[in-house]
Amino acid sequence: MFEMAKSSITLFFQGKLFRNPNEVMRQLAIGIGLTIVIFLVLVKFTGLLIAAVIAGFIGGAVQPVLFKDLKYR
Repeated sequence: MFEMAKSSITLFFQGKLFRNPNEVMRQLAIGIGLTIVIFLVLVKFTGLLIAAVIAGFIGGAVQPVLFKDLKYR
């Protein structure tokens, strides 16, 4: 299991895991940007810890939706 994760991480950073690495970076940037915006909005109305937990949860929940159409090599 550890070897599989290590191999995937190595291929990802070499740019060989996905067919279109630019699309992966774009989708990742969308997810990160969305999480940051949600965090900044929530921190105005709630505490820092609550905003971080909620933004992290929503950002993590959005990643599978963003990555559903990505093609592996």
